[in-house]
Amino acid sequence: MRHDTYQKIIENYIDAYNSFDIDRMLLDMHDDIKFENTSNGEINLTTNGIAELRNQAELARHLFRERKQTITGIKFNADQVEVKIDYYGILAVDFSDELKTGDVIELKGSSIFRFKDNKIIELKDIG
Repeated sequence: MRHDTYQKIIENYIDAYNSFDIDRMLLDMHDDIKFENTSNGEINLTTNGIAELRNQAELARHLFRERKQTITGIKFNADQVEVKIDYYGILAVDFSDELKTGDVIELKGSSIFRFKDNKIIELKDIG
């Protein structure tokens, strides 16, 4: 697969994520997709397989009134693509005593995509 094809798949995923369109988010995911979220150097969420990822996506979509990932950089490596991301979200629920409904979250991070059989087999979000 060529870089432009990988980039198109990644852009489709991010656009679907921003639109809360879970079916389209999963369109280019391998059935054996592994998802991992890391925050402050600690893995805080792992899913294995498309069914677990769908369940997590369904739960997470209700946490935000609005959310947007913006690609700020992309680097193609031999076996993976690293995407620099700016994240913006407005909470739909209270997260904690400090983070309340309506609060804005802005983060910088990266996502690492690995591919197999023209599908995303691994996705790591690092914030």
